[in-house]
Amino acid sequence: MTQDNKKKIFQRIIIVALIILGIIAFRYFDAGRYLSLDYIKASQQKLHALYLANKPLVVAAYMGIYIAVAALSLPGAAVLTLAGGGLFGLVVGTIAVSFASTIGATLACLVSRFLLRDWVQKKFGDKLGTINKGIKEEGAFYLFSLRLVPVFPFFMINLLMGLTRMRLSTFFWVSQIGMLPGTLVYVNAGKELAKIDSLAGIMSPGVLVSFVVLGLFPITVKKLLALYTKKFTTKTTPKNI
Repeated sequence: MTQDNKKKIFQRIIIVALIILGIIAFRYFDAGRYLSLDYIKASQQKLHALYLANKPLVVAAYMGIYIAVAALSLPGAAVLTLAGGGLFGLVVGTIAVSFASTIGATLACLVSRFLLRDWVQKKFGDKLGTINKGIKEEGAFYLFSLRLVPVFPFFMINLLMGLTRMRLSTFFWVSQIGMLPGTLVYVNAGKELAKIDSLAGIMSPGVLVSFVVLGLFPITVKKLLALYTKKFTTKTTPKNI
C-alpha cells in the first residue's frame, strides 16, 4: 500500500470518527431538545433580541448549526427552517435557509459517496434501484422532482444521491432550486411561529398537491418535447427510394 493510500485511509477514518462523535454528542447531551418546536417558540424573543444585537454573527451561527444538522442527517431541519422565518423574516430567512440546507445536503451527499457507501447501500439499498432508474431516465429533472415531492425523506435523498454518478455541482444547484418552494413555505410560516402548534399543520393538502404538480411539470414537459421531436424527425426524414 502506497503512502498516499495510507494517508487517504487515515483521513477517512478521522472524518468518520468525527461524524460518529458528533452524532454521539448530539444524543448524549440531548441536543435535540434545542431543536424542538416548543423550545424555539419559548426562546423566540430572547433569540430575536440576540439577532438584533449582532445580526451577522447570529445569522452565521444559525447557518453553521443548520449545515451541521443537514450534513449529519440529524433531526431538526424543519424546526430550524421555521426558526429562520421567526428570527430573520422572509427574505433573510429564506436566503440563510436556502444556502445552509443546500450546503449541508451536499456535504451529506459527499460523505455518503466517499466514506459511507457500504453503510448507505446496506441501509437504503432497496430504494437505490428506484433512484438509479429515475436518474438514468430523467437525469437532474428526477432530483428536482424528488426535492419538490416528498416521496423520500430529505436526508435519504442526500445519502442515496451519493451513490449515483450525478456530479456534486449538479446536485447542489438542482437541490438549491428544488428545495426553494418548500423553504419559502416554511420560512413564511415561521413568521407566525407563536401560532404554530405542530409541523403537520404547515403542509396543507393544497400545498402538497401544488408541490406534486410543480415537481412533475419539468419531467412531463421533457417527455412531451422528446415525443414531439421524435414525431417531427420521423415526418421530416426522407424515405428510401
